[in-house]
Amino acid sequence: MPADDFATAISRARDLVRAGKPQEATRLIQAALANQPPLDPTPDPLTDPRPVAAPAPKPTSRAARRIDPAGLDDAETADVPPPRKRRPLGDVITGLTKNRPRRTPARGTATSATIPQGARFDWRSIDTPQGSRDYRLFVPSALPDGPQGLVLMLHGCTQDPDDFVAGTQMNAHAERLGLVVAYPAQTRSHNAQSCWNWFRPADQGRDRGEPAILAALARTLAAEFRIPSHRVFAAGLSAGGAMAAILGHAYPDLFSAIAIHSGLAAGSAHDVVSAFAAMRGDGRDMHHPAQAPRTITFHGTADSTVHPANSAHIMTAARLGGQKPETAKGTAGGRSYTRSRTLAPDGTALTEDWLIDGAGHAWSGGSPAGSYTDARGPDATALMLDFFLHAGRGGT
Repeated sequence: MPADDFATAISRARDLVRAGKPQEATRLIQAALANQPPLDPTPDPLTDPRPVAAPAPKPTSRAARRIDPAGLDDAETADVPPPRKRRPLGDVITGLTKNRPRRTPARGTATSATIPQGARFDWRSIDTPQGSRDYRLFVPSALPDGPQGLVLMLHGCTQDPDDFVAGTQMNAHAERLGLVVAYPAQTRSHNAQSCWNWFRPADQGRDRGEPAILAALARTLAAEFRIPSHRVFAAGLSAGGAMAAILGHAYPDLFSAIAIHSGLAAGSAHDVVSAFAAMRGDGRDMHHPAQAPRTITFHGTADSTVHPANSAHIMTAARLGGQKPETAKGTAGGRSYTRSRTLAPDGTALTEDWLIDGAGHAWSGGSPAGSYTDARGPDATALMLDFFLHAGRGGT
């Protein structure tokens, strides 16, 4: 549908709302969306601004701001029952017409703080039968014993690799530990808000869609840097976390461990409507095949975008055989937390679930130099890398 026709449809829908015909307006919006051309990317429900849990604390920096970009995501909520109070359709339509600026990945914007002296942080690209992606690749300044592992880092909605690096400080940790890190770039040509398409069936399975592209990237880099299979990992935030969960489910033979921050379980949604339900915490436990990678999750109790119940769903799928976790409480960075984990007979941590009191939809212990971070709380970057590389030590 041409842009002018779409705008006309929205205007007509607004008139129907004012005339007291919200159902007709809803059907008109749905028809308009259904007629969008394939190249108009599907927006990610993770960008919907409607709260799904208790409101997060007032942000103290731009890094803690709530995801609220413009796009068709507002219109997609027209036929989705809200968790408690129905959102007026007029507000939905008004939100659809907002014209907020959107971020797009910009090459060469990384600051010197994200690139240790002597290290490399280059732009590359990969082409596969399922599609291509640009990505940034971090290689430490010195690798006397060779790379100690490969981490695939999947950014959240409206982010880009440079922003994700700045917020997570992953390169600084990777320099110290000898890790190669790849940051695939999801752009607006792939999704209206640069989100990984975690809720689309075409992007949820092995050897198809975005999982196939990311798996090919991991295999290519593992071969290039001679990284053993038990040292290939994936991590992500929000939509990126949901995609990391999909990678772990679809490729347990490739990714030996995954980290999911404020994300959702693989298979928790199959369309926009079920995605909103899952985000509200109304999803069901996912029971997957016997093989699963070691899994660590982080979630804030005040996350108003993705309900923290989703981490419990992830853990249900990851705890093979229904192991009972051991639980401990503590404080870090000024926030209290509850950590639940399961161990193998040899003491290896198989799963860890960090529930952080009062934290919102933001990377715990992150830097305000990046978006969607919370400087308070446990250092998620350090903890997930410790889980990846030193499983037998059992964390902190």
